Amino acid sequence: VQLQASGGGLVQAGGSLRLSCAASGGTLSDYNMGWIRQAPGKEREFVTAISRSGGSTAHADSVKGRFTISRDNTKNTVYLQMNSLKSEDTAVYYCAAGRTAFRDPTKYDYWGQGTQVTVSS
Repeated sequence: VQLQASGGGLVQAGGSLRLSCAASGGTLSDYNMGWIRQAPGKEREFVTAISRSGGSTAHADSVKGRFTISRDNTKNTVYLQMNSLKSEDTAVYYCAAGRTAFRDPTKYDYWGQGTQVTVSS
């Protein structure tokens, strides 16, 4: 499965961005999907995940109430709607796919190339 993340950019604090992750070479509905981020000088951090059918989601405490993950299996695409962005959300955001993965980033099997999100204060 190949994953292509897009939608990152520069936004002011309090603003919004919507990331997309398009999958090819496989069927997205076979996988749980996650967004993981990595800020400069820090380790990769779980952000949010969604189950195969979209019936279950999980969020890091730091993004609860601000970020929403969704998926459209007919389009082989996963989305991350980010609202009320803060400077500490600045990071490279990766989408990832895994049959058994959810909150643990090390369990994901396939990774996209990442998209930069920069929040200015």
